[in-house]
Amino acid sequence: MQLQKDQQAISDAGIQVVAISYDSVEILQKFAEQKEVKFPLLSDSESTVIKAYGILNEGAGGRQSGIPHPCTFIVGKDGKVKAYLPGTVRDRHSTAALLEAAKKLTGN
Repeated sequence: MQLQKDQQAISDAGIQVVAISYDSVEILQKFAEQKEVKFPLLSDSESTVIKAYGILNEGAGGRQSGIPHPCTFIVGKDGKVKAYLPGTVRDRHSTAALLEAAKKLTGN
């Protein structure tokens, strides 16, 4: 997982990574243990937050019902969304793109 590998650079930029998934707490715990993920993984099993952010994949059904479109939001300390980095299941943004977006916001 690229975000975990680049955690030091992300932390040095003053960014805290938090992932939100429609998966259960149990599934996320197993995933975190297997992949050695150290940042918080939050369960949104009812997709409440996913729907509120408008990223629900309406085409996903069955076991994947509730799945979001992959993306990253940069949220400021004031709780407001400052930037949005879209992605796809196969093409995620890079850590460099995340750091560049954060840099533009802070001017550093």
